[in-house]
Amino acid sequence: MQNKQFGDKGEKIASEFLKNLGYNIIKKNFRFGQSGEIDIVAKDGNVLVFCEVKTRSNENYGTGFEAINPRKQKQLVNIAKGYLMINSIEDIECRFDAIMINYKNQEYTVEHLKDVIMIM
Repeated sequence: MQNKQFGDKGEKIASEFLKNLGYNIIKKNFRFGQSGEIDIVAKDGNVLVFCEVKTRSNENYGTGFEAINPRKQKQLVNIAKGYLMINSIEDIECRFDAIMINYKNQEYTVEHLKDVIMIM
């Protein structure tokens, strides 16, 4: 499977995972100019959640969570600010989550971390 297809499969699994937890998926693959993309924007109750999804079949380049380094975190915050601005959203609690999809032995497993970025 090509990298893009592999990543798309991971994002689909992550979306279903969040839906099963009761999240309302608002937007997938939100792009903000040249800043980049947030994989999933969802609501968890009254909280707006920006979710980064990382799909891995091995840890040759580290775990997916390790890929959300300070540079990536800053990028995600800027994209989230763009989302809020474009959609005229104010006074809402926001959170950044990360989902790691691991593919091993022909099976996918999901790890979900909440509040991975504490700045906004």
